Amino acid sequence: MCSTNSSQEYLVAPSKDGMDETSYILQQRRRQQQVMDGGDNLKNCPKFASFNYINSIIGSGVIGIPYAFNLSGVGMGVILLALVAIVTDYSLVLMLRSAHISGSFSYQSLMKSAFGRYGFVVLSFLQFIYPFIAMISYNIIVGDTATKVLIRLFSLPNDSVFAQRYFVIAMATIFITTPLCMLRNVARLAKASIVSFIMVLVIFVTIVIRYESLHDVMSTVTEVGNINTWDFARPGAIQAIGIMSFGFMCHHNVFLLYDSIEGASQTIWNCVTHVAVTISFLLMVAFGLVGYATFGDLTQGDLLENYCWNDDLINISRLLFSLTTLLTFPLECMVTKAVVDQTLRGGTDPVPMSKKRHAIITVSILMATYFVSISTKCLGIALEINGVVAAIPLAFVLPAAIYIKISNDSWKEKIPAYCLALFGTIVAASGISLVVYEILTFTADSCENDRIMDHCNINDTYLPTGDIIQLPLN
Repeated sequence: MCSTNSSQEYLVAPSKDGMDETSYILQQRRRQQQVMDGGDNLKNCPKFASFNYINSIIGSGVIGIPYAFNLSGVGMGVILLALVAIVTDYSLVLMLRSAHISGSFSYQSLMKSAFGRYGFVVLSFLQFIYPFIAMISYNIIVGDTATKVLIRLFSLPNDSVFAQRYFVIAMATIFITTPLCMLRNVARLAKASIVSFIMVLVIFVTIVIRYESLHDVMSTVTEVGNINTWDFARPGAIQAIGIMSFGFMCHHNVFLLYDSIEGASQTIWNCVTHVAVTISFLLMVAFGLVGYATFGDLTQGDLLENYCWNDDLINISRLLFSLTTLLTFPLECMVTKAVVDQTLRGGTDPVPMSKKRHAIITVSILMATYFVSISTKCLGIALEINGVVAAIPLAFVLPAAIYIKISNDSWKEKIPAYCLALFGTIVAASGISLVVYEILTFTADSCENDRIMDHCNINDTYLPTGDIIQLPLN
């Protein structure tokens, strides 16, 4: 069996890879975490745990990679994606190395050990904001996508309660995300993550199928078939890096993922990280190339928005994508719960959380995300702000800063960490500038997501019907 329910712990001996005597403190604190899980000692073997890892990385970001290629150019896009993958891999390894050095068991305590109470407050804010807005975005994706698909598949009238965003999001919250979010051990999400991974593969197969049938049609409305569309580099590299970094962001889940691995050690963590990041990178490259090859310069931020709403094959993919985001939701919720609990207690060390306290915090978070998500359909700029203000510091700047602060390595050995911090700072500063510009030039049309693509109006195409469905306005 790959999953075990054993309470056995594997203490890791000091070695040259960043482990020292405080590693034993870390392992001791991992025992305390079992109390928080209500005695749930389920662990996943590294191969099984990798699916949680991949699910945490991919999330909904994979659908935005074709748009990143559109901004940066295909050749430069692949290079930048590889760069972001390498940097992400290094920062994830660095976080656990710093944890073993300091004897910390959470991102908050790691930050506190390096920068004191001020660091703890800053990190708590960032680590709450990022997953909270991510959960809101998942609900909005479900509300906007699943609602339209249900109208198409079941011929629902637009005034039907079943065709309203608030109802669809409520049903998804009650019957899918709430039961999963009530789980207290991330290891129990492994099977859901495997299902999510399979659904991502199915979505990829559908866009490959549609590439073949759409290519001639798209050539009549865009230069998608012109070799000039495949520019090696374009001026939108900074924006593309922001999208890619957002796609790889999983640093806020590091300690939850680490604790779910049976016999976890720095060496095992490094191996699992390399595998998860590599598979995620390959999937993102595949989505990026096929998606951009299909729509060229017309590629939108959400790849699935490029397809017609009367394309039932893609509608199945839209439903699968909605389910994928819902299966990623619990991973974000677990981080938010931990941050809220630790902030209310004012401490960083794991302590028992009663079932009542756990339920109250979970339900409060779910209700907050629900009401925010039904109140708006326009979260684009907020997500960009979330990426440059929260994701970039959490993924690149802070892991490097922590390691530089607490490690006794020589300055030469810290050069990669300095480069990581510099990379994150430049991307964040450039991204903030671009977001400020977008806010200043913001118009109501920026929230439009019901536009029907030109190729959907062409008759005698692959589409099952020549009619265009009426899309709901709320």
